[in-house]
Parts: sequence; C-alpha cells; structure tokens
Amino acid sequence: MEAEKEIRREKYVADISSIREAEVRIKSFIHKTPVLSSESLNAVSGRQLFFKCECFQKGGAFKFRGACNAVFSLDNDEAAKGVVTHSSGNHAAALSLAAKLRGIPAYIVIPNGAPKCKVENVMRYGGQVIWSEATMQSRESVASKVLQETGAVLVHPYNDGRIISGQGTMSLEFLEQAPQIDTLIVPISGGGLISGVALAAKSINPSIRVLAAEPRGADDAAQSKAAGRIITLPETNTVADGLRAFLGDFTWPIVRDLVEDIITVEDNEIIEAMKLCYEILKVVVEPSGAIGLAAVLSDSFKNNPALKNCSNIGIILSGGNVDLGRLWDSYRK
Repeated sequence: MEAEKEIRREKYVADISSIREAEVRIKSFIHKTPVLSSESLNAVSGRQLFFKCECFQKGGAFKFRGACNAVFSLDNDEAAKGVVTHSSGNHAAALSLAAKLRGIPAYIVIPNGAPKCKVENVMRYGGQVIWSEATMQSRESVASKVLQETGAVLVHPYNDGRIISGQGTMSLEFLEQAPQIDTLIVPISGGGLISGVALAAKSINPSIRVLAAEPRGADDAAQSKAAGRIITLPETNTVADGLRAFLGDFTWPIVRDLVEDIITVEDNEIIEAMKLCYEILKVVVEPSGAIGLAAVLSDSFKNNPALKNCSNIGIILSGGNVDLGRLWDSYRK
C-alpha cells in the first residue's frame, strides 16, 4: 500500500481521475491495441511476457493517446488558433492527426535529421512542418516563435498533464487485457508515457512493479534516479531516436517516486530485440519500441536478484515507425 499512499501524498500533474476522464474523451478516436504473447520468447526470457502493441495505434505509436486527449481538451476558442509542438517524429504525427480530426491547424517544429518516415507521417496528416536544429534549445526557440506568430496552444511532447493522462489510458487497457501482470517495463525518454502508465497501474494495483528501459547512450533518466535530481546530458548517442529527450519538471516527480528501477541497454541489444519482434512476434517495431524486450533479455535484468520474482511481465511495444534505410544500416553494423 505504500505506493498508493505515495500517490495520495504527492500532488502530481495527473492522476487516476484525469486518466479515466481521458479514457472517455478519446475512446471513440483511438484503437484498443492488442496484447500478444509468444511461448518462444517466454522460453528465451524465462518469464511470461505480454506485449502491448501500440505499434498498431493510429499514427503508428502510443503518442496518439496523449495528443488526442490534449486536442480534445481544448475549448473552442483555444482550438480555433491551432496547436504547436516540437518533436522528432511520433508526437508530431500524433498531434497532426488529432488536430486534423478536430479540424484545426497543427504547427510542427521538427529537428533536422528526424526519421524520414516520421516526417512523412506529419505531412500525411496535414501538419505544417517548421524545421529547427537538432538541439533542444533550437527546437524550443523555434516553437516559441511560432507560438507568438500564431497564438496557437503549445502541446508539449511529454511535460503536460493532458499528455500524461492520455498515455495513462494504456494501463487501463493493458491491465484489463492481462490482469495477471505483476511487472511493467516501459520505454523512458521525457517520461510522459511511463508517468501515465505508472500513475494508472499503481492506482489499480499498488503492488505492481514499474520499470523503465533506457538506451545506455541516452541514460539521463537512470542518472537522474541515482542522483535524486534531473540530470541532462550534453549529447545522446543511440539508435533509438525516440528516446533522446530529458525528463521534465512534471514527469520527474512521478518517475522519482513510482518507477522502481531503470534498466539500461546497449544499441546492439535493442537491434537484436527488434529482430526478435520481427521474426517471432511478426510485428514491426522501431528501436524505441523494442527496448522493453531488450531490457528483459539483458544480463542486468536476468542477474538482478531484486527482479527474480518478476514473473508476468507487461512490455509496451511503443511504436512501429521505422526508417527502413537506417534499419538496414543498423543490421549491417
């Protein structure tokens, strides 16, 4: 019950009530994504694994949940001027699609070098692309300029209660589909996904474990947990392009309090997990989406005595928007 008490004691930017409200708000727009399992992967891991396939979500990733909740939370006057965000891909596409469904403009700041397939998704959904440099400072500066020029509403990719609440709807589905789950492994970057998932899951089952999976080349969250404060990195280096952001002031307290541990993995482990998803699950996932499986199969997970009782593990395949050119290059390395 300690986790439940913690949730009550700390006032977070989202909670189970806002997540359930989001569920009602977005239900008619999102896909209820399937849960897959594989006896072959159970044998390899030595655990029972359950895969929540958000790669089948609209827009190809979980991000549509939060974006849809944010867009449909706006009153008519706010919505009329549109929405703006900065994103390397999946949130950008998700917000573009949500805005299209509501019939409002979406101004999307995208850093140079973003995966081609994700930029194409933004354009396909009618988002207006504005380019920036790859640094967070440039992304935020360009987005601020667009805000001033348009009067649009900023919808941050992760550091936003509406986004966190939308992402949390995944837990409501997942634990209904596979109630035996005792552990969740969630990709972590800015923390929007894992914050929503943890808040919902811990409210439903206070004893459930929530673990994060993070690339070793972008391990700011693991360093933050160890230091007890937000750590940012001068640069990141990982094939998982969706996991290069840093924790925000809204997501950090939730990660700090409700995420038990962060498992870091190398890029070669992520790529191997992608191959297993393709070959065994027959599911297309991007590197960021495969990292949960990579974490379960890692030596650091298998050899951690604190995790030996993690028997029924829920893994979120967070997205399937793969730049195939880069993918083949990764395989050849």
